[in-house]
Amino acid sequence: MNLKNILAVVAISASTAVLSVWGYSKYARFQTAGVQDNGKLPVNYAGFFDKNNNAAGAVDFTPAATTATPAVVHIKTKIKARQVSNSQQRQRNPFADLFGDDFGDFFGGGPRVIPEQRASGSGVLITDDGYIVTNNHVIDGADEINVTLANKKSYKATLVGNDPSSDIAVIKIEGKDLPYLVYGNSDDTKLGQWVLAIGYPLNLDATVTAGIISAKARSIGINSRQSQSPVESFIQTDAAVNSGNSGGALVNTNGELIGINSAIASPTGSYAGYSYAIPVNIVKKIVTDIVKFGTVQRAYIGIEYLPEGIGEEDKKKAEAELGMTIKDGEGVYVLRVPEGGAAAQAGLKKGDIVTKLNGVTVTSSPELQEQIARYKPGDKINVGFKRGGKENTIAVVLKNKAGNTDVVKNTSIMEKLGGTLENLDKKVAAANEIAGGVQVKKVGDGLLGKSRMQDGFVITGVNGRQVKNLDDLKEILTSIKNGTARIEGIYPGFEGSYTYPLNISNEE
Repeated sequence: MNLKNILAVVAISASTAVLSVWGYSKYARFQTAGVQDNGKLPVNYAGFFDKNNNAAGAVDFTPAATTATPAVVHIKTKIKARQVSNSQQRQRNPFADLFGDDFGDFFGGGPRVIPEQRASGSGVLITDDGYIVTNNHVIDGADEINVTLANKKSYKATLVGNDPSSDIAVIKIEGKDLPYLVYGNSDDTKLGQWVLAIGYPLNLDATVTAGIISAKARSIGINSRQSQSPVESFIQTDAAVNSGNSGGALVNTNGELIGINSAIASPTGSYAGYSYAIPVNIVKKIVTDIVKFGTVQRAYIGIEYLPEGIGEEDKKKAEAELGMTIKDGEGVYVLRVPEGGAAAQAGLKKGDIVTKLNGVTVTSSPELQEQIARYKPGDKINVGFKRGGKENTIAVVLKNKAGNTDVVKNTSIMEKLGGTLENLDKKVAAANEIAGGVQVKKVGDGLLGKSRMQDGFVITGVNGRQVKNLDDLKEILTSIKNGTARIEGIYPGFEGSYTYPLNISNEE
């Protein structure tokens, strides 16, 4: 056999061997497809089965529950009965315009009373001298706030301040050496971690339920009901929470406060599997601002970004506007950079993708909100972002809503109204057949000046509630918080009643 034939035989033999090995390996892989190798662990299990962290064992919740329960309080609120003004009642009475006011009164169109309203929720003592954090929606509009401790002692509480955007409020009772919860660190919380929810659901006594953290940085759109600039980055758990748990504590197994229970996801209004808590790292900052300044010192980065959970159609519109493909989890896509804002001044541009804030990775708008909520105007942060596929970092000095770094003052609603207001003279009230009112001597350049109201107008009601004096006006406007106030009244000596809408906002 010549050399050429020998080489051919060798080549054929080698090829056959290679094909046989390849074919067998493919067959073997097919035979074991979807079957785990008992001797191999995937990379995500690194460090799980070691000497310090064996498989999850039994957890005893007794110490945490015993420690935390005395510091969680029952809050009961009362909104007093209110008389609806005649002018508002005429608006509601369909017969008044057809047959006149007297005929309308015959069918029950006269003044009526909205009954007293009562509600309850929970709160958490955070100092030994009686400061309590709860949800804004628990105490919103309340005329009276009563607090009962786990030991059944009751106290009258006063409102220190509130923040509808984050749904946080601070109230105060007079006491000393009271039990309180120690702040934990919500950044350290992890998926699957055991937690306890403590509160007063369904008007029951202090109740403890257990669950795990099932998600973080959740946005469910609930705070938009009470604020035009909502802040949401909830801790989601499956600990049972019901009506009355709002404002109560979410604690870890060390008994540390890691969140304030705020909402549930439910088609029925009762617990259906998921509950949501405000991370304590946000709570701490807001509480500190409220106690120190009377209002939240909210910082703004100065960008408009793609919100969480938008539909495919809106996503395509945004992609067309940006001229780029939007990838979930890559970061926060900047849609616009308003002039004069912090981001514009620092050099951020439309189409940038924000990926980090002071070294903390952000992949969604709730995560961005959570991080920014911890800072105040004037703070300088390092913002990591992608532009054209390249990573960049710039320093951004955060600003307040007004576009500067000044401390925001807690301006009262009466100061926002502006103008010169006086209780109506009794003789003028009698001559115009009204029970009283507030006369606008000078409209000024505040909220009143933005309406078409003229000097001399007499305010007799707001949103259907009767106004007899300045105290009534202040109480009603303060309770509105945010929304439209319909200012009702008359011009003495002229026929008819008039209504002026005012956009009321008690947010800074």
